[in-house]
Parts: sequence; structure tokens; C-alpha cells
Amino acid sequence: MSLVSSVKEKIIKYLLAGVSLIIPITSVIILSHVIFESMPAASQIGLRLFDFQGAWRPLSGSPSFSILPMILSTLYVSFLAVAIAAPIACLCAIFLNYYVNKTISKLILAFIDLLAGVPSVIFGFLGLVIIVGNFERIFNMSAGESILAASVLVGIMLLPFIISSYSESIERAKDKYGSAALALGTSKEYATLKIIIPITKKSAAAAVTAAFGRAMSETMAVMMVIGNAPIFPTLFGRGQTIPALTALEFGSAEYGSLHLSAIYAANFALLILLCFILATTYFLKKELLKEHDRI
Repeated sequence: MSLVSSVKEKIIKYLLAGVSLIIPITSVIILSHVIFESMPAASQIGLRLFDFQGAWRPLSGSPSFSILPMILSTLYVSFLAVAIAAPIACLCAIFLNYYVNKTISKLILAFIDLLAGVPSVIFGFLGLVIIVGNFERIFNMSAGESILAASVLVGIMLLPFIISSYSESIERAKDKYGSAALALGTSKEYATLKIIIPITKKSAAAAVTAAFGRAMSETMAVMMVIGNAPIFPTLFGRGQTIPALTALEFGSAEYGSLHLSAIYAANFALLILLCFILATTYFLKKELLKEHDRI
């Protein structure tokens, strides 16, 4: 090997190593900045940030900075959205793999993947016109913006993500065990319920967990249909998630103020929740890879 080639290889090696470090370094910088900016709120407000009796009134004569309503709203919307999306998406993935021609199935999955790329503001506009409008008519509500409206909208947005992820696992399990099961005289339904679903349950859990993290971070679409009221959430009442709070108030909060620090504290709480979700997804995918190796 010539000296020039050796130097080129070393340059490429160190360049790739440097690029690969950008993401973890950026993550550490972001986390450090959020923690640093949250310190004034943590030191001056303390546990009152999570006060059940408190409220979010940053501009009143006696300001209050309880972020608990936003945390609960974020979790409420995310759990309900996943509860709506997961069974529909899993059944859709099974249907596409067992009851639809393979060519047509691939075409439908391609359109589903395209749906995942639609901007969230488009979903938000459609949710505002269709979901909110119909809620006002069906439930006789003065305003259709609510936790339920946001959950339904986010659930629709999660469908392409879960369908694509779970369909891939079903296809792999079907190729390995589906033909053998049918050759033994079992029906499609029996093979699906007794063989395919048990094998792919960890894959479904990983997809749903990742979708939960995606739901927690949704901003624009939720902000357009949830009503943006920083109060404790109820199913047909208004609410406000942490991402929506940040989008609405971050730009107007005075730099260095307790108001801005409380917003950072809310986002730090969101980061902690997302880290837990990502860790859960990582371990599920790790188990899934072991399972696929056995398959």
C-alpha cells in the first residue's frame, strides 16, 4: 500500500469518526442547554412545578408555573392516540399480508408510506375542519377543540408508521412459517392467531412504543385542534401539550425570565419521558433482532 493511499484511508477514517460524533455531541449540547435554562425554575419554583392545585398563569399579578397540566395532557393525548391507532394498524398490516394480492399490497404500502410524509400542518387543518367540526355537531359542543379531537388526529397520523413497521415483520414471519402452516391444513386465521401474531408480538410492541414517542412530540397538528388551554385535561375538554406550549409561548417569553425557564423545565420533563420511551424501544428492538435471528 502506497503512502498516499494510507494517508487517504486515515483521513477518511477520521472524517467518518468525526461525522459520527456530531449526533451524540449535539444531543449532549441540547440536553445541557435545557438543563441549564431550567435551573432558575427548579431553584425558585421547585416542586410547585408539579403542584396539583397550581395552574399555568405566567403573566398574572401573582404568577403560577405549574407544568403538571401540560405533562398530563401530553400523556393523555399520546396514550389515547396509540390506543386508537395500534389495533387498527396491526389489523391493517395483517389484512395486507394475508388477504390482498402481493402486488396490490405493495402498492397500498407505498401510498401509506407517502401518507407518512404529509406535513403535520395539513393534518392539523383537516382535523380542524373535519374532526373538530363534526365533534361540535355530533356531541353538541360549543367548541370541538378537545383532548379527544387531538387524540383522534394523532392516531390517524400514527397509522402509516405502525402499519409499515409491523407489516415488514409479518411478511418475514409469513415467509418462514406461513406456507408450512397452510401446508399442514391450517386456515389463514388459525395460522395468523396461533403462529404469526405470537412470533411478531415484540415487533408490534416496538412499533407501538416508538409511535408513542412520536405522538408525544407532535406539535403543529395537536396545537390546531386541542384548544390550547393550560388546564387539567378531560376527554371532551380542552388541554395543552408541552410541544404546543413551547410553540405558542417560547417566542414571546422574555429572555432570562422565570416564564422562559419554566418552559425549559417543561421540555426537560418531556425529554425525560422521551428518553424512557426510546430506551424501551431500544431494548424491544434488541430482543426483536434476536428473535429474527432465530426466525
